[in-house]
Amino acid sequence: MKIEEFVKALKCDFFCGVPDSLLKSLCDYLMNTYGIDGSRHIIAANEGNCVGIAAGYHLATGKVPVIYLQNSGEGNIINPVASLMNEKVYAMPCLFIVGWRGEPGVHDEPQHKFQGEITVKLLNDMDIETFVIDSSTTLQEVEEALNRWDGLFKNGKQAAFVIRKGSFEYGEKVDYSNANEMPREEIVKHIVNVSGEDPIISTTGKASRELFEIREANAQGHCYDFLTVGSMGHSSSIALGIALNKPAQKIWCIDGDGAVLMHMGAMAVIGANRPANLVHIVINNGSHETVGGMPTVAAKINLPEIAKACGYVEILKAENFRSLDEALDKAKRNNVLTFIEVKSSVASRKDLGRPTTTALDNKNDFMNYLKTI
Repeated sequence: MKIEEFVKALKCDFFCGVPDSLLKSLCDYLMNTYGIDGSRHIIAANEGNCVGIAAGYHLATGKVPVIYLQNSGEGNIINPVASLMNEKVYAMPCLFIVGWRGEPGVHDEPQHKFQGEITVKLLNDMDIETFVIDSSTTLQEVEEALNRWDGLFKNGKQAAFVIRKGSFEYGEKVDYSNANEMPREEIVKHIVNVSGEDPIISTTGKASRELFEIREANAQGHCYDFLTVGSMGHSSSIALGIALNKPAQKIWCIDGDGAVLMHMGAMAVIGANRPANLVHIVINNGSHETVGGMPTVAAKINLPEIAKACGYVEILKAENFRSLDEALDKAKRNNVLTFIEVKSSVASRKDLGRPTTTALDNKNDFMNYLKTI
């Protein structure tokens, strides 16, 4: 189905979401059509944030908003859907478009497997009626579903299109780029060189994939690294939990701007606890690059000042490899809670692989290594 026809059938004038690679056709279409004009399209920090924005849109206009998300974000919508939108509370209509990663019977990464199994069940448990779209779904079937849901929306209920891989087509391209000079993979290489045998906790997406391949290329073991392949936005909290319980050991967290935005409250908790052995590095390319490149708001805000306000002691910035190496060396030598923002380009290798070890093996190897230090 052509994405233009699908969006036209929705008859909606406001979209809010968190990008998903399975919904790339939709994401690219929205960017080409609306950009990130707040009156028509907003890319939110997390999926719960989307629900709040959508609720405000409905309160102001009386219309039905559309929220798009990967199914891994369903957990973030549970509270605001159940305690805000539900018909037993404020009865606010909403249409969700959910990318179905980890669909049973379809090969996907391990972090998507269980989420894929419970995707439709979670929506139904929230009293959200669902309709699954695949490559054979017709526009007429979409319109029939929307007509059935019209009564639901009028009664303040929600519905969801669950999107299988390859369901949409879009012929236009969108160029996602910035003026920063350092590729993320090269940044990670510099971090690995300085951190030595210190533990590293890396964030969801390509940063962890690049870290894994760098270890392979260096003929190093993977025991030094915890690859946070799922639970986007929580790697810094994992790093905090480790740092507080290994106070004599330097702990490095490689984070991304989209992940930091998703659960930014973690920075306040880190700053309040102030572990002197933690180095929190945010590689900021202002982009959800792992899932296609759509922008985040991180390019427009001052993350170092936010970290300072949260209580981080040492605040460092890097926009080139010279300043990066200086910042990493200072973080290695100092014994204070450190925040480093590293400006990165929007780029990655086309042949970038994925970890060849299982998540469980990664956890066990990492835990065994922590026992020795």
